[in-house]
Amino acid sequence: MTTYAVGDIQGCYNELARGLDKINFDQSKDTLLCVGDLVNRGPDSLKVVNLLKSLKNQCVTVLGNHDIHLLSMIYQIRKPRHLDSVDDILSCSHKQDIADWLRQKPLVIVNKNQRYVLCHAGIYPWWNLKQATKRANEVELLLKDEQSCIKLLKKVYGNNPNIWDKSLRKQQRYRFILNAFTRMRFCGVNGRLNLSESGYSGKLRKNRIPWFNIENASLSEYRVIFGHWSALGFYNTSNHLGLDTGCVWGRHMTFAKIPKKPSKLKPIKKNNIIIVPNL
Repeated sequence: MTTYAVGDIQGCYNELARGLDKINFDQSKDTLLCVGDLVNRGPDSLKVVNLLKSLKNQCVTVLGNHDIHLLSMIYQIRKPRHLDSVDDILSCSHKQDIADWLRQKPLVIVNKNQRYVLCHAGIYPWWNLKQATKRANEVELLLKDEQSCIKLLKKVYGNNPNIWDKSLRKQQRYRFILNAFTRMRFCGVNGRLNLSESGYSGKLRKNRIPWFNIENASLSEYRVIFGHWSALGFYNTSNHLGLDTGCVWGRHMTFAKIPKKPSKLKPIKKNNIIIVPNL
């Protein structure tokens, strides 16, 4: 019984399939953790979704911003953009089943035994873990009901509000929560999300601090497994594991073997990192 995490797949079916072969993934006992962004920009989104669905409970995934975008396109709330590549899903006979499957996926998963937190973009540093899971659940409940999901997606797009206030209500509240879990990279010292910049130089500025560089004591006993940030690439510390290594941009897909019950959190060992080049 082995748990593997994989970075942003984004429709790169061949690399996903090769990676599962490379790790000798056994559907009868192994588990695959996906950090979200299962679809879009890559060539085979439908094949990726069909494969992951076939793994049933052995595939554990959270939602990424591209998965949310796909839901908006299936429900005809948004039209495909220039770089979108999900026509295979939008034209398939079972796109409603795919939408139903995606809507049941959470924004964050906490595993106390293996001491990991799985999310797409990260955990907003001004929320403790209990607050983060509670606020994720607010949006997850709306997504699970189709009519509530459609209503949410019609009003959820935008960059504001970009700072958390517990007094936020309804659509503004849901928009911030969804942006934090699926789009966040940088924050300001005051808690403001910087959603306009995606590059990574390693240099810190007061309005451009990577979320994981801001202390969050509630996460000290957990490893946060995330994706969303191809410019950051592979990021491996005791408490953070970033797995978006830009496969869709011609680089590679990264798998990591997650310890069963770590007595002490440490960076993932090199021999437990599996690299699958984009050929």
